[in-house]
This record gives sequence, structure tokens and C-alpha cells, in this order.
Amino acid sequence: AVVSTQSGHYGRGEQMHLASSMAGVGFGNAGVHLCHGLSYSISGLNRSYKSTDYPEDKLIPHGLSVCITAPSVFAATADSDLDRHAEIAEILGGKPCRKEDAGAVLADVLRDYLHDLGVPDGLNALGYTDEDIPALVQGALPQKRVLAISPISTEAEPLAEIYANSMKNY
Repeated sequence: AVVSTQSGHYGRGEQMHLASSMAGVGFGNAGVHLCHGLSYSISGLNRSYKSTDYPEDKLIPHGLSVCITAPSVFAATADSDLDRHAEIAEILGGKPCRKEDAGAVLADVLRDYLHDLGVPDGLNALGYTDEDIPALVQGALPQKRVLAISPISTEAEPLAEIYANSMKNY
């Protein structure tokens, strides 16, 4: 966020920096993995998408590149901890569900949030097609720092499946 020099609210800038630092500590301790690991090639291989927030530039903001795969990522990771995925789905407003449905329920809850927030409808909306999946995977594979803590395999095939399932979210 940019603090207006005309408003005289310099303290808000300090609050923003503190909040940003606290978020960084939270992310560091939360063990972010696949959504972040997959995001770098989504942003880096962008050919045409222009965010409404940055209309002059071909740019996929980091938050968008991270959240766009979230429904598919959590559907894929659910079997690693069904109880945790079911709990998260319920905390986010999903209905209580059978453990074996936790991944699908959490993915649907995330899709609803993304839709309600006006997030573009999957990788297709960012200009990607199925033909881009091999390049997206190759861009994600070097992200060892975040992929190494994933609860599922981060070989090329499971990553390709997540990208494929993220082409359209709604």
C-alpha cells in the first residue's frame, strides 16, 4: 500500500510495515508450499494478462498467482491430513463433512471465496492453456525451498495435474 504524502498519515505507513512483517513471520511459520511454489512460473511466464490494478503492465500480482491454484492444491493435499482439511473447510464456512470429502469441500469453499472476491476464473483467464502446462511445471520444479515441505509428491506429474485442474475454477 502506498501512503499518501498529502494526507499526513505517516503512522499508517509504519502500521503497514509492521503488519507486513508480521505476515512474513506467519507465512514463514505456516509452512507455505505448493501454492507458492506453483505461483512463480504463473507470474514469470505471463504473456498477456494485465491486472486491473496495474493496467499499464503485463503483470500477474503475486497474491493472484498464489491463490489461483489453491482449490486444486488443497484438493490434492487433502489425503495427507483429512481432519485438518475438514477443519479448515469448516472454519472458512463450509458445512461439516465426511473426512473423505474434506478435499472437495475445502476446494469448493475456496472457489466460493475466489469467485466472491472477483478473482479471475483460473489459469485460462490469465491467458494460459493446457499447452502451457509443461512450461509451468518446469518453472515450478526449481522452487525446492517451498516444494520440499509439501505433503504430497512434487514430481512433474502431480504438479501438471494441479495446473490442469486450475485452468478453470468456477
